[in-house]
Amino acid sequence: MTSPVWHPFTQHGLNEPIPHVVRAEGALLHLADGSTLIDGISSWWVTTHGHCHPRIAAAIAQQAGQLDQLIFAGYTHEPAETVARGLIEIAPYAPGCDPLAHVFFSDSGSTAVEVALKMALGYWHNLALDGLAEARSRILVLEHGYHGDTIGTMSVGERGVYNAAWAPLLFDVCTVPFPAPGREQACLDALEAACRDKPAAFIVEPLLLGAGGMLLYPPPVLREMAAICRRHDVLFIADEVMTGWGRTGTLFACEQAGVVPDIMAVAKGITGGAIPLAATLATARIFEAHRSSDRARLFYHSSSYTANAIACAAAVANLAIWREEDVRGRIAALTDGIATRLAELAAHPAFAHPRQLGTIAAIDIVTADAGYLSDLAPRLRAFFLRHGLLLRPLGNTIYLMPPYCIDTEQLDCVFAALVAAGDHFSA
Repeated sequence: MTSPVWHPFTQHGLNEPIPHVVRAEGALLHLADGSTLIDGISSWWVTTHGHCHPRIAAAIAQQAGQLDQLIFAGYTHEPAETVARGLIEIAPYAPGCDPLAHVFFSDSGSTAVEVALKMALGYWHNLALDGLAEARSRILVLEHGYHGDTIGTMSVGERGVYNAAWAPLLFDVCTVPFPAPGREQACLDALEAACRDKPAAFIVEPLLLGAGGMLLYPPPVLREMAAICRRHDVLFIADEVMTGWGRTGTLFACEQAGVVPDIMAVAKGITGGAIPLAATLATARIFEAHRSSDRARLFYHSSSYTANAIACAAAVANLAIWREEDVRGRIAALTDGIATRLAELAAHPAFAHPRQLGTIAAIDIVTADAGYLSDLAPRLRAFFLRHGLLLRPLGNTIYLMPPYCIDTEQLDCVFAALVAAGDHFSA
């Protein structure tokens, strides 16, 4: 019987097989036919400690029998309060920078970024109402960026085939060139020039652009980006949805540059990947610009499931795991393991441009048909599926982002499959 399900980022006209997963544990997915897959991308970058982590699963079960859902407009509950305090405690901090001090909950990375954009525009709008500043509405973005698939997040992301159908709905932005090797100063000069026109905010994925091709840039560039924004009083928004929760080797990527953003979006690994939750963190000045005795000036954003108690309980458990277990040690070991194997893979003539940041690694398979819509992508997905792997290349770019619990044998299997793919598709 044909399934009625419409899957995301899936062209159903290609009739590609859709594996039926019935169970998961650690880095493994168990399929209905009895086979298993190694989850090499943490099921779209969300699963940090491994699937069905016992502490997180137990927290979800306990909370489900106590308080499942509560309207969060004017009400609160302890799981949300605990998560908010925990996020503020672990947020990036640097002397001389205003700390992140307030947490607004939502339910996905796209929504967390939408909230960040609305906070930034609301900040300038309210200052203008009080006669404290000129109104600002322009957003600066980084070339090749990706921030989600809602209208606002598509507007601040790279334009292309994946959002062309909705172009009439997208608002205009000013794009700063990506700081590719040798082009770092051109990026910074362009940002400096754009900031002179008094935009509202500049949004970046810190250190690594994900869906834009797993593109890296160094911490000093991120640090100078933030400094330029500070000099011109432009709000600096860090989208840590993908880079957060240890993926880049530190808890948040901003830490590597000593940067504290004015607004920071987090999601994905906030619950260890078990259940949807997101948050947008802001400094006190952003919050205070919205606080008023005038009810018309409240922050107009919400969703029915804001700060869902079950999701927050999962996040509380995740924060406890980070405090009480050697997660950073696992990340360091996995980073080293990937680095050793990636160096060996880079010698293969089928591959080019190996790159790594923490537990994230990427490499391009050499083909005349390069790019996001490369015909190689579906063939690579099918190849890896036959070899017992869940990998989802971005065109001809193969990337890895495994859960931190992946063991040595499983990691060897992943890289053996990459070698086999190089042999097969270069033949």
